[in-house]
Amino acid sequence: MVLLLQLLIAHLAGDFFLQSNKLVNKKEQLKWRSGFLYIHTVIHFVLMLLLTADIHFWKYALVIALLHLVIDGCKLQFQTSETKRTWFIVDQILHVIVIVAAWIIHQQIGLELSALFDQRILALTLAVLFILKPASLIIKVVISKWSPRSSPGKIITEVESLENAGQLIGIMERLLILTFILLNKWEGIGFLLGAKSIFRFGDLTEAKDTKLTEYVLIGTLLSFIIAIMTGLVASYFLLHETVN
Repeated sequence: MVLLLQLLIAHLAGDFFLQSNKLVNKKEQLKWRSGFLYIHTVIHFVLMLLLTADIHFWKYALVIALLHLVIDGCKLQFQTSETKRTWFIVDQILHVIVIVAAWIIHQQIGLELSALFDQRILALTLAVLFILKPASLIIKVVISKWSPRSSPGKIITEVESLENAGQLIGIMERLLILTFILLNKWEGIGFLLGAKSIFRFGDLTEAKDTKLTEYVLIGTLLSFIIAIMTGLVASYFLLHETVN
């Protein structure tokens, strides 16, 4: 596990601390023709050797560095101004996958398929998946009955909002609630509700519309209820082994 942490530290240092915005912009302009792209690869290689302090690891470090070069080069080649954020996320995920794969091979760690049949892992996976998407759709369907946009004969002035911000906030708050429950830190839920009330409901008073405030309040409380129920069910399966 120490080796994995060393490799991840080397990656963070090389990708986020040892290259400036100016050099990143230069890479984006020149793409494969950028000299710094290759220097950046060498930096990663050297960092891995220094942090692992193991000269025999050089073959793995070289493979990781070369794959880093390929991933970065493809990102620079194919990303556009519209897909830059997506490519950044994909780029980092691929780097982590390569590092973890190299660590597994080097440590000769066997893949345990038994995890696929572990009740606790399955329960936690189910809870997280439910929180991410189905919960959002359920809330949307339930509160659509009171949607301010559908109020007959009246158009409610809504507070200006970022695109899909409400859905993203809901997902993050439910993940936090699930985490608090699994850690048995119920006070965190109260803090989260209080913080959201201050930031969200305070702004809604400017809309001067009771229906809009009630609409947001219903959605928020429903989101909290679903997250808490999901957390309680997940906790039950994590603490109690049941018979198949």
